[in-house]
Amino acid sequence: MSTEPPSTSAPPSAGVFATTRWTVVMQAGTDSPSARQALETLCRNYWYPLYAYVRRQGRGPHDAQDFTQGFFARLLEKNYLADVQREKGRFRSFLLASLKHFLANEWDRERALKRGGGQRLIALDDDSAESRYRQEPKDELSADKIYERRWALTLLDQVLSRLQSEFEADGRLNEFEVLKQYLSAGRTSVSYALAAENLETTEGAVKVAVHRLRKRYRDLLRAEIGQTVATASEIEAEIRYLFTALSA
Repeated sequence: MSTEPPSTSAPPSAGVFATTRWTVVMQAGTDSPSARQALETLCRNYWYPLYAYVRRQGRGPHDAQDFTQGFFARLLEKNYLADVQREKGRFRSFLLASLKHFLANEWDRERALKRGGGQRLIALDDDSAESRYRQEPKDELSADKIYERRWALTLLDQVLSRLQSEFEADGRLNEFEVLKQYLSAGRTSVSYALAAENLETTEGAVKVAVHRLRKRYRDLLRAEIGQTVATASEIEAEIRYLFTALSA
């Protein structure tokens, strides 16, 4: 997983960008099947930062699961999108603001039935949620900060998973396993000679492969971020913000 900001490149064209998930949701609200499906996909991909936020607020694992599920039930049933413009169009900001509003009304309701009506609209991995949370740094990160950090890491995990799937589909999974270290390592801190030996090729070929890997990673990162902002012009600013969140 890379924690090194990618170099600047051109954002997606307006025609391509208009079809991304968050713009579909914003343009159609939640009234259309396509918008609801797009919103569900975004929530399914980025539920864990919300879980971590609730846990850092001092709630236990069971309550955090209930509140997270209850929030998604409310989000998908009610018109929470009316205030999205105030959040500058970023799904990350909209989601956290909506959760805070939800929790302000729900902290005193302790029954899971009231919080989510017994519904599980988003498939959360309850077991992995708490095991992941136990690995969070034992410092004084605020709930807001841990949400931003987990959002950034979740997004990078999504990108890395997509990249791995592409290599696997091409029958090059071993190549990916060898080369992925270069996404997070410094450009000279990992031996190209060792990678060349493992892949039974030359150092020159490895350097070319790493260059292509990094470029594809940057492209996928922009595409993933593009799914969560309102305009293509916001992509670069969002990348800078998320890498700042990782270094906080």
